[in-house]
Amino acid sequence: MIKETFDKFAALMEGVNNDAVKDAFLNFQKSLEYCIEENTVMREVLRDKYKCKKLPLNDEQKKRLAVKAINLNKHILEDVVKIFQPSTILSWHRDLVGKKYDSSGSPNGAKRGPKMVPPEVIAEVLKLARRNPEWGYERIAGCMEYLGFKISKSTVKRILVDNGISRDPETKKHIDWEMFISSHKDVLAATDFFTAEVLTEYGLQRYMVLFFIDIGTRKVNIAGIDAAPDGPWMHQMARNQTDAFDGFLLGKRYLIHDRDPLYTAKFDDIMKGAGVTPKRLQAYRPTMNSYAEVFVKSIKNECLNKLIFTSEEQLRYAVKCYLFNYTHFRPHKGLGGRMIAPLPQDEDGEIVEFNYLGGLLRGYRRLKQAA
Repeated sequence: MIKETFDKFAALMEGVNNDAVKDAFLNFQKSLEYCIEENTVMREVLRDKYKCKKLPLNDEQKKRLAVKAINLNKHILEDVVKIFQPSTILSWHRDLVGKKYDSSGSPNGAKRGPKMVPPEVIAEVLKLARRNPEWGYERIAGCMEYLGFKISKSTVKRILVDNGISRDPETKKHIDWEMFISSHKDVLAATDFFTAEVLTEYGLQRYMVLFFIDIGTRKVNIAGIDAAPDGPWMHQMARNQTDAFDGFLLGKRYLIHDRDPLYTAKFDDIMKGAGVTPKRLQAYRPTMNSYAEVFVKSIKNECLNKLIFTSEEQLRYAVKCYLFNYTHFRPHKGLGGRMIAPLPQDEDGEIVEFNYLGGLLRGYRRLKQAA
């Protein structure tokens, strides 16, 4: 674009007989070429010597550049501007226009649009909507009025839309996943894998640990540990967990698991045969199995990541010790700070510390000491 402009200048100068005018045009062209080259050099210095990829400007400096740039079209800016992107400078101008018509800072405080809704009202509306997904705008507004908040149906709708909550008729047919978990937690379990690396004479070998977790009690059962689990191995694990006498899933109606191919159709059929309905999660949604994910994070951060294993037996022993501490000594936030299965104590006994894995894990109980 700059070359085209210079060509136009050259064509114009051919029809100009005044030497002074020609000299002015030539000086203008040389000055512009110098400014462009100077900006290029400055950008190279900022980038290479000072490692400055982004040059910070204050609002006044942005305004000065934006006012000058708005008189040029985007194609000219692309040739002239070397430090900033043309789109960046044009966005500064749009911000200036927006601030001109922004009345939020006006002396009388007058604002256009809907009135501001207090944060506590928004929080209460969102709470009601999430806890009662089948409620419509009018019912939420009525409940809010009963609770002492004067709010219209349209305001409720605006709050929900702004927070990505829909109240279309179709959405009422679907139960919120969080509500499904909370309403079925006593008959709901989840399963997942976590991995651990074992250092062998042939290098690192990855072992996979299959576990099941009771959502209601947070109790965890390690189903099996294997370096190469396959379909038949998984089928046996499913039969063990649904055993009619001591299976971990006795009394459970639903089992959550992800889309790992190890959860085969036969695995699900074994579960269904025992009265447990598998719930296969959506792809790439680990948060839907959050209880299992939290356990994996806990055992890795508190135990496995702090140890180097050189045999499968060491791994099994560490997992066993962690699970004992996790069940009997570790308070759980989801249980109100209680342990899953606290060991009995002597109320008037002394506090005794129990160490596992060389002090990596600790637990405390009150026990009477022998005289």
